[in-house]
Amino acid sequence: MTGVQEDVHDPIVRAVIECAADAIVAVDDQLAVTVWNPAAERMFGWSAGEVLGKIPPIVPAELKAEHNAVQERIREGGQISIATRRFHRNGRLVDVRIDTSMLQDPQGRLLGWVSVFHPVEEDEIVQHHMNERARLVRRLNDIVADLNAELDLGTVLDRITGALIELTGADAGGFVRIDAEKNTLRLVSLRGLPEHMRDTVAELHPSLVGEILRSGKTVMLATGKQRLDDLIWAELDGLHTIALGLSYVQNKPYGALYALFSGRKVTHVELELLELLAGHAGVAVSNAVQYSEAVRQRAHERAVIDASADGIAVLDHEGLVQRWNPAAHALTGVSAAAAIGRALPFSQPEPGEVLTFEFKPGLWLNVLCAEIEETEELVIDFRDVSEAKALEVAKDLFLATTSHELRTPITVVQGFASTLVNRWDKLSDGDRRNAVATIAERARSLGRLVEHLLLGSRAGADELTVTIETFELGRLLEGAVTAFRSLSDKHCVELWVEPELPVVSGDSMATDIIMGQLLENAFKYSPDGGTVSVRAFTEGLDLVVTVEDEGVGIAPGDHQRIFERFVQGEAGDRRRFGGVGLGLYIVKQLARAQHGDISAHSRPRGGTCMRLVLPRIGHTAQR
Repeated sequence: MTGVQEDVHDPIVRAVIECAADAIVAVDDQLAVTVWNPAAERMFGWSAGEVLGKIPPIVPAELKAEHNAVQERIREGGQISIATRRFHRNGRLVDVRIDTSMLQDPQGRLLGWVSVFHPVEEDEIVQHHMNERARLVRRLNDIVADLNAELDLGTVLDRITGALIELTGADAGGFVRIDAEKNTLRLVSLRGLPEHMRDTVAELHPSLVGEILRSGKTVMLATGKQRLDDLIWAELDGLHTIALGLSYVQNKPYGALYALFSGRKVTHVELELLELLAGHAGVAVSNAVQYSEAVRQRAHERAVIDASADGIAVLDHEGLVQRWNPAAHALTGVSAAAAIGRALPFSQPEPGEVLTFEFKPGLWLNVLCAEIEETEELVIDFRDVSEAKALEVAKDLFLATTSHELRTPITVVQGFASTLVNRWDKLSDGDRRNAVATIAERARSLGRLVEHLLLGSRAGADELTVTIETFELGRLLEGAVTAFRSLSDKHCVELWVEPELPVVSGDSMATDIIMGQLLENAFKYSPDGGTVSVRAFTEGLDLVVTVEDEGVGIAPGDHQRIFERFVQGEAGDRRRFGGVGLGLYIVKQLARAQHGDISAHSRPRGGTCMRLVLPRIGHTAQR
């Protein structure tokens, strides 16, 4: 098979190519072989039939950048002669000198390249070339090692630009960051250019970077004033050539290195070094970007963990604490210094399981364990569920107490009702009246209990409604005290109202319910009788009502708890005094609904003082 494609018709040209002593190889603009003469077959070992229409496998990998640089340099015009090496089919390297020229049609359009290969001996010129190349490669390796040891992105980019000037001898240089989504370039590092040009932004598409991206190449040379109107150029006097190399991060174009020449001429060596440096720069930038992302991610994770209201601990594969966030310290009282490097200070569930237990008296923890398979670490998440646990216990107690409170009056009503039905004729009028009176009394007790349950339910759902209006507090108190005086012959109820007490702003019905509950509690919790004193007076912009008794008082620490749902003063109060623990909770909600408040205080000589505060007319600020 002939080593020349059929479109070469001139027989003399064909004869010259076929008979030439030197290897002649021509390639098209896609680097596919169009001419491969017999001397090329002898030099490289591949027949023409094996390489025509294909890219010949003769360029060693370490010389690819040199090969690309030569072609790019020739594209700008002229002929280049270099001493280098190429592969023979048997794998050995052949020392050659290559003279390469560009092929153009009559209109000046690029058709490809033609190279003439001359075999050379290990003469002084070739040896010098190889020595110089080895020196540059060693220096490039040193630079790359230095780049890869640095993880700060800004420092890496500045070092890359400095290395560019050192290796290529360029008069100025810079690194531009590519933002394909915004179609922009940003100058992020520079050398030999005014500092005010840093962070200059230009449009990507019409730039040299846009051109090299569209070409699919990794290195490009631009000469001639019409091609130098780009990003980093205008303030470099005498600029005549720009060499450009692309850097990739994760197989995506990340940026480009510019080498600007205003003095010396550019050879293929500078282009080769630029392409090699740009490739290594992509690796160094990728390392720095990944490190920055890891630092950012760890900072984000640390911020989330530290800000979490849950306690979070991270355990290593030996079960020792490595992370202990502030919430973990706040919940357990164990500081990070005391926790890290030690086992958890509480029981550890299995991965995927949840444990709920009492860590210390009054503190219940809900603990979840999850495994990080990649690192064999465990993440322990724990939170305070004491309130929910207490409410759960209170609800259980509420159900038991309510059942008891309902059962007693219902049993009495059922018993007396059965007696009346079965023995009506045998009972005297007095017995019948007593039975009916007992039924009525127990029915009233049931009514009050049901009313408390309904009010408690509405208060818990924030559905208590009041009507704010003006009313005379003194008259309301007189009515409440008068009604309760007749209910007990053991108690003496006293009332003192400040003269000319101002009009109150609130809900008279809600206030009447409050006073009824306070007086009822005063009677209930002073079973031996005594004086119950009700006082009303002004205090600043408020009206204050106090109800004092001489009863059992309030245990230390319970002054706030007695206003919670389902709570009574002491554990035995339900059995001793009855009730479901909703009365004072309802009182608290009714007081706050009127922009008031209520509090409990112990009297110095025993007993309790309940203090109700309501706003005077015109002063209804929310407490």
